[in-house]
Amino acid sequence: GTLVLVVVLLGCMGANCLVIPSPSIRPAASLDGVLLRVSDGQQVNLGEALESTKEKTMLVLGTYPADFNTVEYMQRIRAFWPQLQQKGVGRCMMVVNGEPQACKKLAQLLDLPGAIELYSDPTGDTGRRFGVDRGFRPDDASMNPSLKLFFMGIGLGPPWMTLPAVLTGYFGNPNGRREWIEEALKQGQLAGRWPAVLELAKDGSILKNKFDNTPFLAGWGRRPFELATLRLQNLVSLQLANWDDLKHVDDRCLTQLGGCTVVGPGGEPVYTWLDKGLCDVPDMVDVVSAL
Repeated sequence: GTLVLVVVLLGCMGANCLVIPSPSIRPAASLDGVLLRVSDGQQVNLGEALESTKEKTMLVLGTYPADFNTVEYMQRIRAFWPQLQQKGVGRCMMVVNGEPQACKKLAQLLDLPGAIELYSDPTGDTGRRFGVDRGFRPDDASMNPSLKLFFMGIGLGPPWMTLPAVLTGYFGNPNGRREWIEEALKQGQLAGRWPAVLELAKDGSILKNKFDNTPFLAGWGRRPFELATLRLQNLVSLQLANWDDLKHVDDRCLTQLGGCTVVGPGGEPVYTWLDKGLCDVPDMVDVVSAL
């Protein structure tokens, strides 16, 4: 009974943190500086790019390439890009805390649309200027970075939203959405990643999902273990399998989290999100609705 109460309370905390605009953050001002655009090697001033927005521009401050959050940001944006465009988002820029080749490798592995502009920031400085959470004990030089990540991963240290974000992948959500999860599972399965839970037609369309057979809960929007299975596929067959190519190059980035913003004309923010734990990335349904 106590465990259930704790889980419910954590879930409520997560629900309250789904969409939190940060009026103190004006990205166009805080991100005045240049980064390397991976696709063409051009130096781009992010602040100027945001300020020159005529309609809407989305900026994602990712983590390092092999991290859960960056992988899920890419998978969610890949699935929701058409809907974001319909809402007037004409440009999407994503900063990844890795070398250009690592950014390019991850984009290829996840089949990220070419319209998504990737920017390389191996030190993570852009995210810190944006105001992302720096993780557990970021200024404690005496603690091993991997140990800091361990404490974050098991939910024993701030930021505190890792457990709610992870547990919902196991418990499911009757009102959740699974379209992006199925799309990511399909992309991974077609690329040979494990586990494979979909039955696919010759043209790649989904015929059946093993979670359609979940006893009593098959009609839920997101079934128990469905999101957890995608995260397992990501961890085993993508993040760990390509660790040498995708790992962090700056220890500060091992525990640093990310965020995202959508700005309107003149760079004025209309939506802002800051991750508060591992796997704690925004629900793109909420992002689209906010626009």
